Amino acid sequence: MLKRKLPLWLALFALCAASASVHAEESLPELVRRVKPSVVSVITYNADGEIALTGSGFFIRPGRVLTNLHVVEGAARAEIRTFEGKGKTYAVNGLAGVDEDGDLAVLNVEMPAERARLADVTQVVPEEGEKIFVIGNPLRLEGSVSDGIVSAVREVPSLGRIVQITAPISHGNSGSPVFNMRGQVVGVVTIRVMNGQNINLALGASRFTGLQRDAAPMITFDAMAERARGAQKAASDWYYRSGLNSLWLGNYDSALGYFETAVNKNPSRAEAWIQVGFCKVKQGKNQDAIRAFEQALKLTPNSYEALNKLGDAYYYAGNYYKALDSYKQAVQLRPDLAEGYYNLGLAHLELGERVAAQAQARALKSLDAELYKKLVAEIER
Repeated sequence: MLKRKLPLWLALFALCAASASVHAEESLPELVRRVKPSVVSVITYNADGEIALTGSGFFIRPGRVLTNLHVVEGAARAEIRTFEGKGKTYAVNGLAGVDEDGDLAVLNVEMPAERARLADVTQVVPEEGEKIFVIGNPLRLEGSVSDGIVSAVREVPSLGRIVQITAPISHGNSGSPVFNMRGQVVGVVTIRVMNGQNINLALGASRFTGLQRDAAPMITFDAMAERARGAQKAASDWYYRSGLNSLWLGNYDSALGYFETAVNKNPSRAEAWIQVGFCKVKQGKNQDAIRAFEQALKLTPNSYEALNKLGDAYYYAGNYYKALDSYKQAVQLRPDLAEGYYNLGLAHLELGERVAAQAQARALKSLDAELYKKLVAEIER
C-alpha cells in the first residue's frame, strides 16, 4: 500500500503552526494565573497564640511546602494559606526536612494530597538579563506579584548558585519562589540586601532538590523551639566571651557591640545587660546605661553588681539622690564589699553631706585601707 503524501503547501503550513505553538510564550498574567495556586503564605505563632512571623512558600510535593527556615524557627505552631480561589488554611504538623546552611525548611502540612498544586522546579540556571517574577506574601499582602530580571548569577562555595534579581522584595517574601517566563521555579527568595536598592538575592533551585525526601522522624515545633533556644544560648555565650575579650583590651565600643548582640540572642542573660550598661557609662550614655541596669535588675533583683553599677550611672548622670539609693541597696546586700561604702561616701559629698561621708569612711577603714585613704582625701579636699 502506497503512503499518501501531503501537498507541499499543507506540509509547510503544519510545520509553521507547530513551530508557532512551541515558541509561543504565555503572557505574564497567564503565567501568574497558572502558577499562583502552587504558592502559599506561611504564618507562624508564638506560645501566646500571637502572630510571630509571616513568610511565603510553595508546594514541592503533596502536603510538603518549601520555605525559609528562619520563618518557622522558634515558632510554637504554624499554618499555611493557599492562594487558589478564596484560599484555604491548613495546619503545619512539623518539619519534614531542614537545610540550616541554606536557610530552608520543608513543612509537613496536614491537608488532602489532591489539594496541593505542585510547582514545576527546574535546575537550569537562569541567564543574566532573563525576565523573572516573584509571587509571595510581602507585608501580609497575600499573593502579591513582582517582576524584574536576573541581574547576576554567582557561585558561593557550600551554597551553590545565588541568583540576584531586580524584582522588589519586602518582609514576608522570605520563601517566595522565583519563576522564569515558562512558569518554572529557578530559585527561592532568601536574602534582602538592606543597604542597596533592588539588590535582592535568591538561592538557586539546585540547592533544594536535596530536600526531596522527608526527614525521619519528623521534627516537631517543640523540638525546633528547644533547638533554637540552645542555638541562641550558644551564640549568646560566644558574643559575651568576645565582649569580655574586648573589655580586657579597653575597647568599649567593640565590647558593646558584642554584649548587645549577646542580649539580643538571649534577653534573659542578666550579666550581659550589666556589661551593656557598663560600656554605655564608659561612652557617657548614662540614660541608656540606666535602662540596661534596670533590665538586669528585673532579671536578678538582688544583684549587688547591678545595683552598684546602676548607682554609678545615676552618679555620672548627676542624679545623686538616686545614686545614693542604689548604693545603699547594694551595701545592704553585700556589707563586706568596700567599693559600696566608697561610692556612698562620694555620693554624700556631692550632696554636701560631709558628716555622712565621714561615717562611710569609718566603715571603710577596716575593709580596704587604700579606698579609705582615697575617700578621706576627697572629704578633706
